[in-house]
Amino acid sequence: MSMFRKSTPAKSVIFAVNYDDARTAYLWIDKSAKASDNRAISVIARTQQEKGSLPVGTITSIKRVR
Repeated sequence: MSMFRKSTPAKSVIFAVNYDDARTAYLWIDKSAKASDNRAISVIARTQQEKGSLPVGTITSIKRVR
């Protein structure tokens, strides 16, 4: 019996969304397949803004955190 367990890969991916006024918001994506496509991430961030999950403002960059 092994005392150490392999860590399970994270099921969600976190992105830091930076705004032009120096604010930062965080965006969680559940599917790691979508997280590899930069265009899909920007579309998801904009739809989250429209829904109110992300703050309104001009997004300057989106960077993967985890």
